[in-house]
Amino acid sequence: MKFLDQCKIYIRSGDGGGGSVSFRREKFIEYGGPDGGDGGRGGDVWIEAVDGLNTLIDYRYQQHFKADTGVHGMGRQRHGHAGADVTLKVPVGTQILEEDQETLIADLDQVGTRLRLARGGNGGHGNVHFKGPINQAPYFAMPGQKGEEKWIWLRLKLIADAGLIGLPNAGKSTFLAATSAAKPKIADYPFTTLAPNLGVVDLSAQERFVLADIPGLIEGASEGAGLGTRFLGHVERCAVVIHLIDATQDDVAGAYRTVREELAAYGAGLEDKAEILALNKIDALDEDARDAKAAELAQAAGKAPMRVSGVSREGVTAVLRAAFKEIRKRRGEDASGSEGEGGGAPAPWTP
Repeated sequence: MKFLDQCKIYIRSGDGGGGSVSFRREKFIEYGGPDGGDGGRGGDVWIEAVDGLNTLIDYRYQQHFKADTGVHGMGRQRHGHAGADVTLKVPVGTQILEEDQETLIADLDQVGTRLRLARGGNGGHGNVHFKGPINQAPYFAMPGQKGEEKWIWLRLKLIADAGLIGLPNAGKSTFLAATSAAKPKIADYPFTTLAPNLGVVDLSAQERFVLADIPGLIEGASEGAGLGTRFLGHVERCAVVIHLIDATQDDVAGAYRTVREELAAYGAGLEDKAEILALNKIDALDEDARDAKAAELAQAAGKAPMRVSGVSREGVTAVLRAAFKEIRKRRGEDASGSEGEGGGAPAPWTP
């Protein structure tokens, strides 16, 4: 399935049905009178966050959504029925923005969140409502109210607890494949990953979180180079970022600074997120080379990097547990594994 995280759509709620102009004409009834019914109200346009979706591809091929018009009123004070609503199903994490792409209407970050985007027009009153002592036979009724229409943008920001960032070919997809059941494309050339991938990491029955693999950044990404910063919005919701540095490249310090500068240029608080710094692909180096690369990276970052290999899985568990510790802090749980005060693992269940 093709990944699509941004699209523009047109929505229009239904017009209200017009009121009826009608008079009673029944045998043996001496005095008739107005009996026109009311029109039905137009349908609404709703949007709902549902489970099981991870792309907006459905809105690539259909961009116009219109609710039904209310049925007009009829004689004998019969009211028209309301027009059918339209409900847009979107993935959890979808944001709705105005046409300017800046004004946020809503953020659907929980399953089942439902919002009315456009309200249907009210139905018009029939002529029975306008009967009075002066005008006992009104020959007019109210038309239905017009519905609302507008263009909106849908922007998806994946719900993930941790995000993998780094330069192209830093080994992010290999790391994701080694830590979850996800099967991202892996190859020996840059920009193998063209769209974010998600995987569920299971450290234990109580230690589980969602990990996102974000396409690689290059210098000038904030100005549109490479894939630009288009997919960095998916990192905004993460509690922690795992920054992978390719240990086999010549300048590991420059690689670190490049990504950090692009995060700062993007903004949205990404540069302030908790970061797990990891020197990746250490299986390709001997001990002396590992120490040299780690020292160079530590001098640039101001902290010692963890050492990891997605191929040999060396150090993978340690990186994941460090990330999970930050995730628990974000969730408001004690990093040691229990909520509130105290430490240690949670007590086993007893009847």
